[in-house]
Amino acid sequence: MVARGASCMNLALSVAESQLLDRALASARDTRFVSVDRGILQESGATFASEFTNASAAIVADNRTFEAAGKEVAQGLRRAGVHTVEHAVLGPDVSAEYAWVEWLRERLGATQAIPIAVGSGTINDLTKLVAHQLGRPYLVVATAASMDGYAAQGASITLRGSKQTFDCPAPRVILVDLDVLARAPREMSAWGYADLLAKSVAGADWILAGAAGEERIDRSIWNMVQGSLPSLVSDPRGIATVDPAALRRLVVGLLASGFAMQAARSSRPASGAEHQFSHLWDMQHHTHLGIPPSHGFKVAIGTLASLGLYEFLLRQNFDHLSVDTAVASWPSLFQVEAGITRLFGSGELAGKAAEETRAKYLAPEALRSQLERLRDRWPVLREQLREHLLRFRDVRAMLHNAGCPTEPEQIGITRDRLRASYEQAYYIRRRFTVLDFAMRFGVFDPAVCTLFSAGGAWSHSSSTAVPNWEPRG
Repeated sequence: MVARGASCMNLALSVAESQLLDRALASARDTRFVSVDRGILQESGATFASEFTNASAAIVADNRTFEAAGKEVAQGLRRAGVHTVEHAVLGPDVSAEYAWVEWLRERLGATQAIPIAVGSGTINDLTKLVAHQLGRPYLVVATAASMDGYAAQGASITLRGSKQTFDCPAPRVILVDLDVLARAPREMSAWGYADLLAKSVAGADWILAGAAGEERIDRSIWNMVQGSLPSLVSDPRGIATVDPAALRRLVVGLLASGFAMQAARSSRPASGAEHQFSHLWDMQHHTHLGIPPSHGFKVAIGTLASLGLYEFLLRQNFDHLSVDTAVASWPSLFQVEAGITRLFGSGELAGKAAEETRAKYLAPEALRSQLERLRDRWPVLREQLREHLLRFRDVRAMLHNAGCPTEPEQIGITRDRLRASYEQAYYIRRRFTVLDFAMRFGVFDPAVCTLFSAGGAWSHSSSTAVPNWEPRG
Protein backbone atom coordinates (compact mmCIF):
# COMPACT_ATOMS: atom_id res chain seq x y z
CA MET A 1 0.00 0.00 0.00
CA VAL A 2 1.41 3.38 -0.95
CA ALA A 3 -0.60 6.24 0.47
CA ARG A 4 -0.18 9.50 2.27
CA GLY A 5 -0.62 9.34 6.01
CA ALA A 6 -0.06 5.60 6.05
CA SER A 7 2.71 3.05 6.30
CA CYS A 8 3.73 0.79 3.44
CA MET A 9 4.55 -2.79 4.38
CA ASN A 10 4.05 -6.28 3.01
CA LEU A 11 4.87 -9.67 4.49
CA ALA A 12 8.18 -8.33 5.78
CA LEU A 13 6.28 -7.17 8.88
CA SER A 14 3.87 -9.21 10.96
CA VAL A 15 0.28 -8.08 11.33
CA ALA A 16 0.94 -6.91 14.91
CA GLU A 17 4.01 -4.94 13.85
CA SER A 18 2.16 -3.37 10.94
CA GLN A 19 -0.74 -2.39 13.18
CA LEU A 20 1.59 -0.85 15.76
CA LEU A 21 3.29 1.31 13.12
CA ASP A 22 -0.02 2.32 11.55
CA ARG A 23 -1.39 3.44 14.92
CA ALA A 24 1.80 5.30 15.75
CA LEU A 25 1.98 6.98 12.35
CA ALA A 26 -1.65 8.05 12.59
CA SER A 27 -0.74 10.12 15.65
CA ALA A 28 2.38 11.67 14.10
CA ARG A 29 2.40 15.41 13.54
CA ASP A 30 5.03 15.65 10.81
CA THR A 31 5.55 12.30 9.12
CA ARG A 32 3.02 11.36 6.42
CA PHE A 33 4.50 8.20 4.98
CA VAL A 34 6.75 5.37 6.17
CA SER A 35 7.81 2.26 4.29
CA VAL A 36 9.54 -0.68 5.97
CA ASP A 37 10.41 -3.65 3.79
CA ARG A 38 13.12 -5.46 1.89
CA GLY A 39 14.34 -3.95 -1.37
CA ILE A 40 12.30 -0.77 -1.16
CA LEU A 41 15.16 1.46 -2.32
CA GLN A 42 14.32 0.36 -5.84
CA GLU A 43 11.12 2.38 -5.47
CA SER A 44 12.66 5.31 -3.63
CA GLY A 45 12.53 7.59 -6.65
CA ALA A 46 8.86 6.85 -7.31
CA THR A 47 8.08 7.45 -3.63
CA PHE A 48 9.88 10.80 -3.70
CA ALA A 49 8.03 11.86 -6.86
CA SER A 50 4.70 10.90 -5.29
CA GLU A 51 5.28 12.67 -1.98
CA PHE A 52 7.08 15.79 -3.32
CA THR A 53 5.34 16.62 -6.58
CA ASN A 54 7.52 18.39 -9.17
CA ALA A 55 10.32 18.92 -6.65
CA SER A 56 14.04 18.47 -7.21
CA ALA A 57 16.07 16.36 -4.79
CA ALA A 58 19.40 16.64 -2.98
CA ILE A 59 20.98 13.58 -1.40
CA VAL A 60 22.81 14.20 1.88
CA ALA A 61 25.13 11.39 2.99
CA ASP A 62 28.64 10.59 4.13
CA ASN A 63 31.06 8.37 2.22
CA ARG A 64 29.90 5.16 3.85
CA THR A 65 26.16 5.77 3.70
CA PHE A 66 26.37 6.93 0.09
CA GLU A 67 27.94 3.59 -0.79
CA ALA A 68 25.48 1.66 1.40
CA ALA A 69 22.30 3.22 0.04
CA GLY A 70 22.88 6.63 -1.56
CA LYS A 71 23.91 5.27 -4.95
CA GLU A 72 20.78 3.16 -5.19
CA VAL A 73 18.60 6.10 -4.15
CA ALA A 74 20.26 8.22 -6.86
CA GLN A 75 19.50 5.51 -9.43
CA GLY A 76 15.88 5.37 -8.26
CA LEU A 77 15.53 9.13 -8.62
CA ARG A 78 16.86 8.97 -12.18
CA ARG A 79 14.46 6.18 -13.11
CA ALA A 80 11.56 8.23 -11.76
CA GLY A 81 12.64 11.31 -13.71
CA VAL A 82 13.34 13.37 -10.60
CA HIS A 83 15.77 16.21 -11.11
CA THR A 84 18.67 16.10 -8.65
CA VAL A 85 21.20 18.72 -7.70
CA GLU A 86 24.78 17.87 -6.78
CA HIS A 87 24.93 15.38 -3.92
CA ALA A 88 26.14 16.65 -0.55
CA VAL A 89 28.55 13.90 0.51
CA LEU A 90 29.96 15.17 3.78
CA GLY A 91 33.07 13.01 4.06
CA PRO A 92 34.24 10.42 6.58
CA ASP A 93 34.79 12.80 9.49
CA VAL A 94 31.37 14.45 9.63
CA SER A 95 30.00 15.05 13.13
CA ALA A 96 26.91 16.59 14.66
CA GLU A 97 28.64 19.92 15.12
CA TYR A 98 26.95 23.20 14.26
CA ALA A 99 29.72 24.03 11.80
CA TRP A 100 28.39 21.20 9.61
CA VAL A 101 24.89 22.66 9.89
CA GLU A 102 26.19 25.95 8.52
CA TRP A 103 28.08 24.22 5.71
CA LEU A 104 25.07 22.16 4.66
CA ARG A 105 22.67 25.10 4.92
CA GLU A 106 24.86 27.15 2.60
CA ARG A 107 25.08 24.22 0.17
CA LEU A 108 21.34 23.46 0.10
CA GLY A 109 20.29 27.09 0.43
CA ALA A 110 21.63 27.76 -3.06
CA THR A 111 19.00 25.34 -4.42
CA GLN A 112 15.28 24.70 -4.04
CA ALA A 113 15.83 20.97 -3.61
CA ILE A 114 14.15 18.75 -1.04
CA PRO A 115 16.86 17.05 1.05
CA ILE A 116 17.09 13.26 1.22
CA ALA A 117 19.07 12.23 4.29
CA VAL A 118 20.78 8.89 3.66
CA GLY A 119 22.27 7.81 6.96
CA SER A 120 21.55 7.43 10.64
CA GLY A 121 22.01 9.70 13.67
CA THR A 122 24.41 12.41 12.53
CA ILE A 123 23.26 12.67 8.91
CA ASN A 124 19.61 12.64 9.93
CA ASP A 125 20.04 15.32 12.61
CA LEU A 126 22.07 17.64 10.38
CA THR A 127 19.58 17.33 7.53
CA LYS A 128 16.58 17.67 9.82
CA LEU A 129 17.81 20.96 11.28
CA VAL A 130 18.94 22.42 7.96
CA ALA A 131 15.67 21.48 6.25
CA HIS A 132 13.79 23.25 9.04
CA GLN A 133 15.97 26.34 8.80
CA LEU A 134 15.32 26.45 5.04
CA GLY A 135 11.58 25.93 5.53
CA ARG A 136 11.49 22.61 3.68
CA PRO A 137 10.30 19.09 4.47
CA TYR A 138 12.72 16.22 3.98
CA LEU A 139 12.92 12.49 3.42
CA VAL A 140 15.18 10.11 5.35
CA VAL A 141 16.55 6.76 4.20
CA ALA A 142 17.67 4.75 7.24
CA THR A 143 20.98 2.93 6.94
CA ALA A 144 21.16 1.30 10.40
CA ALA A 145 18.79 0.33 13.20
CA SER A 146 20.89 2.38 15.58
CA MET A 147 18.54 4.89 17.26
CA ASP A 148 14.96 6.16 17.50
CA GLY A 149 15.64 9.56 15.96
CA TYR A 150 14.47 8.74 12.44
CA ALA A 151 10.85 9.39 13.36
CA ALA A 152 11.44 11.91 16.15
CA GLN A 153 11.30 15.66 16.12
CA GLY A 154 14.33 17.63 17.23
CA ALA A 155 17.99 17.44 16.30
CA SER A 156 20.85 16.85 18.74
CA ILE A 157 23.68 19.17 17.68
CA THR A 158 26.80 20.42 19.47
CA LEU A 159 27.02 24.21 19.60
CA ARG A 160 29.82 26.07 21.39
CA GLY A 161 30.97 22.84 22.99
CA SER A 162 27.57 21.87 24.42
CA LYS A 163 25.23 19.28 22.94
CA GLN A 164 21.81 20.86 22.50
CA THR A 165 18.45 19.70 21.17
CA PHE A 166 17.12 22.05 18.47
CA ASP A 167 13.39 22.02 17.93
CA CYS A 168 12.60 21.02 14.35
CA PRO A 169 10.05 18.76 12.63
CA ALA A 170 10.51 15.08 11.93
CA PRO A 171 10.84 13.92 8.31
CA ARG A 172 7.80 13.85 6.08
CA VAL A 173 8.82 10.48 4.60
CA ILE A 174 10.81 7.61 6.14
CA LEU A 175 12.16 4.71 4.07
CA VAL A 176 13.63 1.69 5.84
CA ASP A 177 15.09 -1.02 3.63
CA LEU A 178 15.65 -4.07 5.81
CA ASP A 179 18.32 -5.38 3.44
CA VAL A 180 20.36 -2.21 3.95
CA LEU A 181 19.99 -2.44 7.73
CA ALA A 182 21.12 -6.07 7.72
CA ARG A 183 24.38 -5.04 5.99
CA ALA A 184 25.18 -2.34 8.54
CA PRO A 185 27.90 -3.05 11.14
CA ARG A 186 26.46 -5.34 13.81
CA GLU A 187 27.50 -2.91 16.52
CA MET A 188 25.03 -0.32 15.21
CA SER A 189 22.05 -2.62 15.75
CA ALA A 190 23.32 -3.18 19.29
CA TRP A 191 23.24 0.62 19.76
CA GLY A 192 19.61 0.65 18.69
CA TYR A 193 18.75 -2.31 20.90
CA ALA A 194 20.15 -0.53 23.96
CA ASP A 195 18.17 2.60 23.05
CA LEU A 196 14.96 0.57 22.74
CA LEU A 197 15.51 -1.44 25.93
CA ALA A 198 16.00 1.86 27.77
CA LYS A 199 12.33 2.71 27.19
CA SER A 200 11.45 0.54 30.17
CA VAL A 201 13.24 2.97 32.50
CA ALA A 202 11.82 5.97 30.61
CA GLY A 203 8.34 4.55 31.21
CA ALA A 204 8.99 4.06 34.92
CA ASP A 205 10.16 7.66 35.18
CA TRP A 206 6.94 8.79 33.50
CA ILE A 207 4.97 6.74 36.03
CA LEU A 208 6.81 8.53 38.84
CA ALA A 209 6.26 11.93 37.23
CA GLY A 210 2.54 11.23 36.87
CA ALA A 211 2.23 10.13 40.49
CA ALA A 212 4.11 13.23 41.63
CA GLY A 213 1.78 15.51 39.69
CA GLU A 214 4.64 16.67 37.48
CA GLU A 215 3.55 15.31 34.10
CA ARG A 216 0.36 13.48 33.17
CA ILE A 217 0.62 10.23 31.24
CA ASP A 218 -1.10 10.21 27.85
CA ARG A 219 -2.23 6.60 27.56
CA SER A 220 -2.41 6.49 23.78
CA ILE A 221 1.17 7.76 23.50
CA TRP A 222 2.28 5.49 26.36
CA ASN A 223 0.95 2.45 24.51
CA MET A 224 2.93 3.26 21.36
CA VAL A 225 6.18 2.75 23.28
CA GLN A 226 5.35 0.50 26.20
CA GLY A 227 2.51 -1.64 24.87
CA SER A 228 4.66 -3.97 22.76
CA LEU A 229 8.06 -3.32 24.32
CA PRO A 230 8.52 -6.73 26.01
CA SER A 231 8.05 -8.61 22.73
CA LEU A 232 10.13 -6.14 20.72
CA VAL A 233 13.20 -6.62 22.96
CA SER A 234 12.66 -10.35 23.56
CA ASP A 235 15.45 -11.66 21.32
CA PRO A 236 18.75 -9.93 22.14
CA ARG A 237 20.80 -12.79 20.68
CA GLY A 238 18.95 -12.25 17.42
CA ILE A 239 20.31 -8.70 17.35
CA ALA A 240 23.88 -10.00 17.74
CA THR A 241 23.39 -12.55 14.95
CA VAL A 242 21.43 -10.17 12.66
CA ASP A 243 18.36 -12.39 12.72
CA PRO A 244 15.86 -10.81 10.27
CA ALA A 245 12.88 -11.09 12.61
CA ALA A 246 14.77 -9.59 15.55
CA LEU A 247 16.08 -6.75 13.40
CA ARG A 248 12.57 -6.11 12.08
CA ARG A 249 11.13 -5.91 15.60
CA LEU A 250 13.92 -3.55 16.60
CA VAL A 251 13.13 -1.21 13.71
CA VAL A 252 9.42 -1.21 14.51
CA GLY A 253 10.09 -0.39 18.16
CA LEU A 254 12.48 2.44 17.33
CA LEU A 255 10.10 3.97 14.79
CA ALA A 256 7.11 3.70 17.12
CA SER A 257 9.15 5.47 19.83
CA GLY A 258 9.96 8.27 17.43
CA PHE A 259 6.33 8.67 16.42
CA ALA A 260 5.34 8.79 20.10
CA MET A 261 7.77 11.66 20.62
CA GLN A 262 6.26 13.41 17.60
CA ALA A 263 2.78 13.04 19.06
CA ALA A 264 3.89 14.25 22.48
CA ARG A 265 6.06 17.05 21.12
CA SER A 266 8.50 15.88 23.76
CA SER A 267 11.03 13.12 24.32
CA ARG A 268 9.27 12.19 27.58
CA PRO A 269 7.74 8.95 26.17
CA ALA A 270 11.18 7.56 25.30
CA SER A 271 13.77 9.29 27.47
CA GLY A 272 14.34 9.44 31.21
CA ALA A 273 17.17 9.26 33.70
CA GLU A 274 19.02 6.72 31.58
CA HIS A 275 19.42 9.31 28.85
CA GLN A 276 20.56 11.93 31.35
CA PHE A 277 23.70 9.89 32.00
CA SER A 278 24.38 9.80 28.27
CA HIS A 279 23.69 13.53 27.87
CA LEU A 280 26.00 14.28 30.79
CA TRP A 281 28.90 12.38 29.25
CA ASP A 282 28.20 14.08 25.92
CA MET A 283 28.36 17.47 27.60
CA GLN A 284 31.63 16.47 29.26
CA HIS A 285 33.02 15.51 25.84
CA HIS A 286 33.79 12.01 27.01
CA THR A 287 35.85 9.80 24.72
CA HIS A 288 37.06 6.22 24.99
CA LEU A 289 39.94 4.85 22.93
CA GLY A 290 40.08 8.20 21.17
CA ILE A 291 36.42 8.47 20.09
CA PRO A 292 33.10 9.24 21.78
CA PRO A 293 31.20 6.04 22.66
CA SER A 294 27.94 5.66 20.79
CA HIS A 295 24.75 7.15 22.19
CA GLY A 296 23.24 3.68 22.49
CA PHE A 297 26.13 2.27 24.48
CA LYS A 298 26.15 5.23 26.87
CA VAL A 299 22.41 4.75 27.31
CA ALA A 300 23.03 1.05 28.06
CA ILE A 301 25.11 1.98 31.10
CA GLY A 302 22.62 4.73 32.00
CA THR A 303 19.81 2.19 31.92
CA LEU A 304 21.63 -0.10 34.33
CA ALA A 305 22.52 2.87 36.54
CA SER A 306 18.87 3.88 36.72
CA LEU A 307 17.65 0.32 37.35
CA GLY A 308 20.11 -0.07 40.21
CA LEU A 309 18.65 3.04 41.83
CA TYR A 310 15.10 1.84 41.23
CA GLU A 311 15.82 -1.50 42.89
CA PHE A 312 17.14 0.30 45.98
CA LEU A 313 14.03 2.49 46.13
CA LEU A 314 11.63 -0.40 45.69
CA ARG A 315 13.02 -1.97 48.85
CA GLN A 316 12.10 1.11 50.90
CA ASN A 317 8.92 1.75 52.92
CA PHE A 318 8.26 5.35 51.95
CA ASP A 319 4.72 5.06 53.25
CA HIS A 320 6.30 5.53 56.72
CA LEU A 321 8.38 8.52 55.63
CA SER A 322 8.68 11.52 57.97
CA VAL A 323 7.80 14.33 55.59
CA ASP A 324 8.83 16.90 58.22
CA THR A 325 12.35 15.43 58.30
CA ALA A 326 12.64 15.38 54.51
CA VAL A 327 11.47 18.98 54.18
CA ALA A 328 13.75 20.15 56.99
CA SER A 329 16.77 18.68 55.20
CA TRP A 330 15.83 20.13 51.81
CA PRO A 331 18.57 22.57 50.73
CA SER A 332 17.91 26.16 49.78
CA LEU A 333 18.41 27.19 46.19
CA PHE A 334 21.56 29.02 47.29
CA GLN A 335 22.92 25.76 48.72
CA VAL A 336 21.95 23.88 45.57
CA GLU A 337 23.80 26.31 43.34
CA ALA A 338 26.87 26.08 45.58
CA GLY A 339 26.69 22.31 45.14
CA ILE A 340 26.55 22.71 41.38
CA THR A 341 29.71 24.80 41.47
CA ARG A 342 31.38 22.13 43.59
CA LEU A 343 30.41 19.40 41.11
CA PHE A 344 30.98 21.19 37.82
CA GLY A 345 33.27 24.08 38.54
CA SER A 346 32.59 27.07 36.29
CA GLY A 347 31.75 27.23 32.63
CA GLU A 348 28.86 26.40 30.33
CA LEU A 349 28.04 23.02 31.83
CA ALA A 350 27.72 24.53 35.31
CA GLY A 351 25.55 27.29 33.89
CA LYS A 352 23.31 24.78 32.14
CA ALA A 353 23.01 22.70 35.31
CA ALA A 354 22.04 25.76 37.33
CA GLU A 355 19.45 26.80 34.74
CA GLU A 356 17.85 23.35 34.62
CA THR A 357 17.86 22.94 38.39
CA ARG A 358 16.26 26.33 39.03
CA ALA A 359 13.48 25.33 36.64
CA LYS A 360 12.56 22.25 38.69
CA TYR A 361 13.43 23.46 42.20
CA LEU A 362 10.56 23.18 44.70
CA ALA A 363 10.03 25.55 47.59
CA PRO A 364 9.67 23.70 50.93
CA GLU A 365 5.87 23.85 51.10
CA ALA A 366 5.49 22.65 47.51
CA LEU A 367 7.91 19.83 48.34
CA ARG A 368 5.85 18.93 51.40
CA SER A 369 2.70 18.64 49.34
CA GLN A 370 4.40 16.45 46.73
CA LEU A 371 6.02 14.16 49.29
CA GLU A 372 2.73 13.66 51.11
CA ARG A 373 1.09 12.77 47.82
CA LEU A 374 3.81 10.27 46.92
CA ARG A 375 4.01 8.82 50.43
CA ASP A 376 0.29 8.11 50.47
CA ARG A 377 0.46 6.46 47.04
CA TRP A 378 3.69 4.56 47.59
CA PRO A 379 2.30 1.06 48.31
CA VAL A 380 0.34 1.05 45.06
CA LEU A 381 3.02 2.95 43.15
CA ARG A 382 5.71 0.50 44.24
CA GLU A 383 3.73 -2.46 42.92
CA GLN A 384 3.06 -0.65 39.67
CA LEU A 385 6.78 0.00 39.20
CA ARG A 386 7.69 -3.58 40.11
CA GLU A 387 5.28 -4.88 37.52
CA HIS A 388 6.55 -2.49 34.86
CA LEU A 389 10.32 -2.66 35.28
CA LEU A 390 12.67 -5.38 34.13
CA ARG A 391 15.18 -6.52 36.73
CA PHE A 392 18.74 -5.18 36.75
CA ARG A 393 20.28 -8.64 36.33
CA ASP A 394 17.94 -9.53 33.47
CA VAL A 395 18.61 -6.29 31.60
CA ARG A 396 22.31 -6.77 32.12
CA ALA A 397 22.14 -10.22 30.53
CA MET A 398 19.96 -8.94 27.65
CA LEU A 399 22.40 -6.15 26.88
CA HIS A 400 25.32 -8.56 26.94
CA ASN A 401 23.56 -11.02 24.65
CA ALA A 402 22.83 -8.24 22.15
CA GLY A 403 26.50 -7.21 22.04
CA CYS A 404 26.24 -4.17 24.33
CA PRO A 405 28.50 -3.12 27.21
CA THR A 406 27.33 -3.87 30.74
CA GLU A 407 30.17 -2.34 32.76
CA PRO A 408 31.00 1.39 32.77
CA GLU A 409 34.69 0.71 32.14
CA GLN A 410 33.77 -0.79 28.77
CA ILE A 411 32.88 2.73 27.58
CA GLY A 412 35.72 4.38 29.49
CA ILE A 413 33.78 5.41 32.60
CA THR A 414 35.47 4.46 35.87
CA ARG A 415 33.47 3.37 38.93
CA ASP A 416 34.38 6.61 40.68
CA ARG A 417 33.23 8.66 37.70
CA LEU A 418 29.97 6.72 37.44
CA ARG A 419 29.35 7.37 41.13
CA ALA A 420 29.83 11.11 40.61
CA SER A 421 27.67 10.96 37.49
CA TYR A 422 24.57 10.05 39.48
CA GLU A 423 24.51 13.46 41.16
CA GLN A 424 25.72 15.33 38.09
CA ALA A 425 23.04 13.73 35.90
CA TYR A 426 20.38 14.87 38.37
CA TYR A 427 21.30 18.50 37.86
CA ILE A 428 21.54 18.73 34.08
CA ARG A 429 17.85 18.22 33.17
CA ARG A 430 14.64 19.64 34.57
CA ARG A 431 12.67 16.46 33.71
CA PHE A 432 11.35 14.59 36.77
CA THR A 433 12.97 11.14 36.97
CA VAL A 434 14.01 8.55 39.51
CA LEU A 435 16.96 10.82 40.32
CA ASP A 436 14.57 13.57 41.47
CA PHE A 437 12.45 11.10 43.43
CA ALA A 438 15.47 9.88 45.39
CA MET A 439 16.75 13.42 45.95
CA ARG A 440 13.41 14.78 47.18
CA PHE A 441 12.84 11.85 49.53
CA GLY A 442 16.30 12.46 51.02
CA VAL A 443 17.69 9.00 50.18
CA PHE A 444 19.91 9.89 47.22
CA ASP A 445 23.24 9.65 49.04
CA PRO A 446 22.53 6.39 50.91
CA ALA A 447 21.15 4.88 47.70
CA VAL A 448 24.28 5.66 45.69
CA CYS A 449 26.48 4.50 48.56
CA THR A 450 24.64 1.16 48.60
CA LEU A 451 25.01 0.71 44.84
CA PHE A 452 28.81 0.98 45.10
CA SER A 453 29.19 -0.98 48.33
CA ALA A 454 30.02 -4.67 48.55
CA GLY A 455 27.19 -6.64 47.00
CA GLY A 456 25.71 -3.56 45.34
CA ALA A 457 24.95 -3.25 41.63
CA TRP A 458 28.26 -1.48 40.96
CA SER A 459 30.52 -3.25 43.42
CA HIS A 460 33.60 -4.55 41.62
CA SER A 461 32.61 -8.12 42.45
CA SER A 462 29.41 -7.70 40.45
CA SER A 463 31.43 -7.30 37.24
CA THR A 464 32.03 -11.06 37.17
CA ALA A 465 28.33 -11.75 36.60
CA VAL A 466 28.69 -11.68 32.80
CA PRO A 467 31.61 -12.48 30.48
CA ASN A 468 33.91 -9.75 29.19
CA TRP A 469 32.49 -7.56 26.43
CA GLU A 470 34.30 -6.36 23.36
CA PRO A 471 32.97 -3.91 20.74
CA ARG A 472 32.01 -5.48 17.45
CA GLY A 473 32.56 -4.01 14.03
